[in-house]
Amino acid sequence: MSFITDPLVYYPISGILWFWHKIFAFLGGLLPWVNNADSNGIIWALSVIFLVVTLRIMLFWPAAKQIRFSRKMQEMQPRMKELQKRYKNDREKLAVETRKLQKSEGFNPLLGCLPMFIQIPVFLGLFHVLRSFNRMGTQFNALGMTAEETRNTGNYVFSADEVQSFLDARLFGAPLSSFISQPVEQFQAFVEPGAMLDFARWNILLVAIPLMVVSAVTTHLNARVSLSHQSPQAAANPQAKIMNQLMLWAFPIGILVTGAFWPMAILVYMVTNNLWTLAQQYYLYEKMAKEDDAAALQRREEQKSLAPKVGVKPVKAKNARAAGSAQGSAPRGQEGATSTIEVDGGVPSAADGEAAPVGAAPTPGAKPRPGQKPHAPGGQRSRPAQKASGSKPKSKKKKKKR
Repeated sequence: MSFITDPLVYYPISGILWFWHKIFAFLGGLLPWVNNADSNGIIWALSVIFLVVTLRIMLFWPAAKQIRFSRKMQEMQPRMKELQKRYKNDREKLAVETRKLQKSEGFNPLLGCLPMFIQIPVFLGLFHVLRSFNRMGTQFNALGMTAEETRNTGNYVFSADEVQSFLDARLFGAPLSSFISQPVEQFQAFVEPGAMLDFARWNILLVAIPLMVVSAVTTHLNARVSLSHQSPQAAANPQAKIMNQLMLWAFPIGILVTGAFWPMAILVYMVTNNLWTLAQQYYLYEKMAKEDDAAALQRREEQKSLAPKVGVKPVKAKNARAAGSAQGSAPRGQEGATSTIEVDGGVPSAADGEAAPVGAAPTPGAKPRPGQKPHAPGGQRSRPAQKASGSKPKSKKKKKKR
């Protein structure tokens, strides 16, 4: 696998670390109080920190996609459960309906898992590059070299001289490549052959333990931030409850237990990575919350624009269609349409049983419409003589149908 990991993972990561070390070593050389900037522990620590920052910036988009993927999955969970209940005895139908739901929501499970697959090799590559500065022993697939061989062997992009400058660097008195449980005989890699050790194990403990504690605490805080945005339905899942407890307590405790086997540079990486994750989660969740608020406000504005205004009678769909049609072109029998027609002589009359305009005189000789009484000569309708004032008209009794 080295023919894949070396050019795609190890060399790029070591190249980024080399770049930042050159930048900070140059800047440190300009400062009069910095002695031997190439082997300065603070400069190497800053190089590791900015290596992490560079990689996290490159992985920002995948991380954002992963958070959106989790939110979308939580939103779809109730409908997924409904489909599972509906088609619990038909797996083929369940698969088809699940794909339809995912397609309608723009949900792609493969794209959601892609960010995780990208971040894992980056972390493993970073761990391997930092661990490979000291190749003594056999832990973590080390080559079991002697102290002299270690100091004269390059580390991917780094030459043997640059490896020596890393091994000679001290972070508050502790070598960057040392770890708490490291055997004493491997300490010889951190000094020139035959030279006396300029540090002891307690120097490593004083630096490593605070880094382990900070890393464990930030891991716990990251888990709390992530779980605070988990939906109640997802949190109620038995498997999710177990995973939540692992994230909250097992992972931080695991850092405290296994931190004794991690080189100092890896602990610096862990602290930097966790702090970046904490800030990134806060930024992304706040941004997505603002997007949700803006979407909700837009929906309210659309509903408000569709609602009828105060004092204005809402227009029915039928009347709106009739009003939009051209005058005289509306077909007879259309509901709500008012049109005029010519009746035997060109006098307009109301269509379809509607009342004729007041004062409109019918054309002499015009044929009455079905159900209409004939007009009297002279254009006047024949009306029954009215009785004297004060007399009430007789009400006709309706005959009961038998």
